[in-house]
Amino acid sequence: MPQYVALLGSINVGGNRLKMDELRAALEDEGFEKVQTVVASGNVLFEHDKAPDAALAQRIGDVIEDRFGINSFAAVRSKAELQAAIGDNPFAKDGEHKYVHTIFLSEPLDRGSFEAFARTYEGPERLAAGMREYYVDYAEGVARSKLDPAMTKAKVIKCRATARNLRSIARMLEKMD
Repeated sequence: MPQYVALLGSINVGGNRLKMDELRAALEDEGFEKVQTVVASGNVLFEHDKAPDAALAQRIGDVIEDRFGINSFAAVRSKAELQAAIGDNPFAKDGEHKYVHTIFLSEPLDRGSFEAFARTYEGPERLAAGMREYYVDYAEGVARSKLDPAMTKAKVIKCRATARNLRSIARMLEKMD
């Protein structure tokens, strides 16, 4: 059976505390198979007989909302898509892996809006567009970055998003079959 990863947004940040063993149990109760978590920030590996789609992602988000009262979402990706999150990231080769992120989106990226923003943004971060993701090298660190407020103000991303650095993505890939 194919293995997938659900990258959950808003888990164990901003007061949304969730124990990974409780999350695994909830998803197993819903029929997901061979559920395991990687790191405590909402990375869930599981097997499922159908290819991931919006309905599967919504189902995972609904389980988290119903069971734990957390308004989350799931960016569900295959192993190949997770590998591409590193392979297609133009900053993976020369950026520091803890600062280089792939931001996974709940919907396809509006490339025109994103690229227009990237051309005018004056911060130290490097930006690149993907399809259902975009890539950022937070060269001076995530905590000091002014990128997210600038993107919010410019209304560049109009859907849910969750970020993972290259180290986290590599850990997930190591755990996948």
